[in-house]
Amino acid sequence: MASALNVRSETGILQEVIVHTPAAEMELVAPDRLDELLFEDILFVGHAREEHLVMRAVFEKVIGSRKGVIEIADLLAKAFQEERAREDFVEQLCVVKPERNLQAFAKDLVDLGASGLTDFAMTGVSPLPVYAQPLPNLLFTRDVAAVVGNSLVLSHPATSARARESLIMNVVVSHHPRFAPHRDQVIRLPKGVTFEGGDLLVASDTTVIVGCSERTSFGGVVSLARALFAQTDIENVIMVDLPNRRSCMHLDTVFTFAEQDLCVAYPPIIEAYGLNNVVCFRPGTGDTSLECHTFENLKSAIEEILGRSFTFVACGGDDPLNQQREQWTDGANFFALAPGVVIGYERNNRTFDAMGRHGYRVVEAKSFLEYHRESHFDPKQKLAIKLEGNELSRGRGGPRCMTMPLRRAD
Repeated sequence: MASALNVRSETGILQEVIVHTPAAEMELVAPDRLDELLFEDILFVGHAREEHLVMRAVFEKVIGSRKGVIEIADLLAKAFQEERAREDFVEQLCVVKPERNLQAFAKDLVDLGASGLTDFAMTGVSPLPVYAQPLPNLLFTRDVAAVVGNSLVLSHPATSARARESLIMNVVVSHHPRFAPHRDQVIRLPKGVTFEGGDLLVASDTTVIVGCSERTSFGGVVSLARALFAQTDIENVIMVDLPNRRSCMHLDTVFTFAEQDLCVAYPPIIEAYGLNNVVCFRPGTGDTSLECHTFENLKSAIEEILGRSFTFVACGGDDPLNQQREQWTDGANFFALAPGVVIGYERNNRTFDAMGRHGYRVVEAKSFLEYHRESHFDPKQKLAIKLEGNELSRGRGGPRCMTMPLRRAD
């Protein structure tokens, strides 16, 4: 029986997640193309892979199975075993990248087969006289889609540099057998709007929080709200209006959940008062109409809507300079593996110190794996797991950015 899609919170015990371990595409990133590729730096790929594999091992230990951690490249290669999937991908790629003149080689690309076309999709390199840019940002699988309840929302990337990533996920959900039972649960937003998964957090089974950001447009938020109201159990879409800055390109770069009522936040943005930058959308009386309610800030919004108090832990601690420095290195971008069990980059030591003051035991990822090497992990205590991440962090994205959960325990 196929696995269900099920994400009703940010902190339910992780059961299945999509990742992408850095591979050949990272070796093809040229320094003079960084801006064009929307990537921050040249990574030492071998070290980045080692760090990512440690993160994967932590996920596998919490899930209790290697099968629960799925590489997006493996999903794509499996989907590409079907010729129709290869044809769909090439056809869509010709549309979104007309300047590459791929139309003349469309059949040849399809004839590369599953392995050859997967390599081309990831790296842009093939035996044919065609070339496309590599996809270093595929490392951040969070952005290609988002599961809300039992539905999956496909991204609409804001930039052409990430358009192929969206095509990859579209082909996977349209042709891979893992998603066959759920194809009527896929939400595709209308053309002309933008949405990326790093801007969506599932606060509860009835409430999501969405960033209106550099990467997700206001039209994307409104279209998403209407689709969720029509097709899911969501009753509240809380929109946070973010500054249009690279440093906070997605909501999860400044705000994440660690447990049901404790979040990690970047105070200068998330705790600002009186800006009318937080709006809650609810279904209106008509089929597509929306009701809007404004709030002073995000904390007051979620406390009123969810009916309980929240604790916000400051990314970087209490010092404003340290808050800026650690937000820049993804101090707020924790990924919850279970209620009160999170993983983040160890370089953000003041954020980990703050978590320690809120009852978390801080451990290194490798120490965590060694301690549980022969035993099952039981999430009975609050843990903040430090991932080395010296190379991964140079890509400007933390553990939440590098994960796209498909299933969590309710």
